[in-house]
Amino acid sequence: MVGTRTRPSLLYMVKQVELVVRSHLDELVKPAGITALQYTALTVLERHDGLSAAQLARDSFVTAQSMADLVRSLESRGLVRRERNPRNRRELLILLTDAGRELLAGVAGQVRELEERMVRDLTAHQEEQFRQALGKAWHALS
Repeated sequence: MVGTRTRPSLLYMVKQVELVVRSHLDELVKPAGITALQYTALTVLERHDGLSAAQLARDSFVTAQSMADLVRSLESRGLVRRERNPRNRRELLILLTDAGRELLAGVAGQVRELEERMVRDLTAHQEEQFRQALGKAWHALS
């Protein structure tokens, strides 16, 4: 049918949200001297400190090579540090420093405002359903 418009796929809509969030997040953390990808890695460490580079890469949605470069950059800024894993001396663990925690605390309010803006047209119940639906979608594909 000419002129009939189909709804965009859910995958397309998720990608749209991801890209706009990343764009806003990049602008938000730029004054702190980091990128959205670096911010993501720091927040992963804030929740689960002392990860291997491979685990941090998986949890931050980047390749191992990208993570190596990202960690070097964060380490040179004093936001993370690496130390030997006491259970596996060949493995280095990545830990968040006090400076990294301070940086995260410094942008936390703006990040919270961005998230609130994203869901401001949802009721509290809809926001919780959205959170649960995203979690279920992630688990279904993981």
